[in-house]
Amino acid sequence: MSVLTLCLAGPLQSWGSSARFVRRTTEAAPTKSGVVGMLAAAQGLARGDDRGLAPLAALRFGVRIDQPGTRVRDFQTAHHAVTDKSMPLSERFYLADAVFVAAVEGEDALIGALHTALRSPVHPPFLGRRSCPPARPVELGVHRDRDLDAVLRDEPWQASRWYQRLRRGEARVPLVIMCEAERGASGTAGDVLRDQPLSFAAEHRRHTLRTVISTSVDVPNPWAARGVSATARAAPEHDPFGHLEGEDV
Repeated sequence: MSVLTLCLAGPLQSWGSSARFVRRTTEAAPTKSGVVGMLAAAQGLARGDDRGLAPLAALRFGVRIDQPGTRVRDFQTAHHAVTDKSMPLSERFYLADAVFVAAVEGEDALIGALHTALRSPVHPPFLGRRSCPPARPVELGVHRDRDLDAVLRDEPWQASRWYQRLRRGEARVPLVIMCEAERGASGTAGDVLRDQPLSFAAEHRRHTLRTVISTSVDVPNPWAARGVSATARAAPEHDPFGHLEGEDV
């Protein structure tokens, strides 16, 4: 088994698991449906290809919250493409300036193929919605003969440099990890989310429930020691907000 790790960072993200009419909310962390959809798009799967989706949906999924960001609300207007009639006002929620480490676990061949697809995607990745492009390369790497939980515990902290500086007084920073319960684990206590994709077809999108176990891990903060070389290793990135912050922030 192998694990593919992803860095999901950008000015805006939105990971909805439910929507009611014109109110579009976001979860506090990436959903399995959203990340699997990104992988399917990178491979060029058609939206209605349920058979091609099945092996991706069967991957075990987990996410670590490296930088929780801030929830923001936006109002959007639109006009009908044919009649030019005004559509109802839409209320949409986003996570601003958040960073997550997501991971999927599966057979070596499939994980390798997904990594290759992310490095040269058929369709470009986005963070939950097409209007939310990533600020960094999405793929972090492939970890062979490792399990999902261990990889998420050991991955270096991917938060933006300015956020790491804000917490430079902490030698180790506590982060939340949300991992999908292993298949066959009966009686597992955890949160239940309806973000297990069954079909992305426009005429019959379908999702089912999955169980998520939340734990925490303490990761080293490279800014606690003020090591320049360590900082460069920990957060190689293009940070669109970095130039707006002073060194004393």
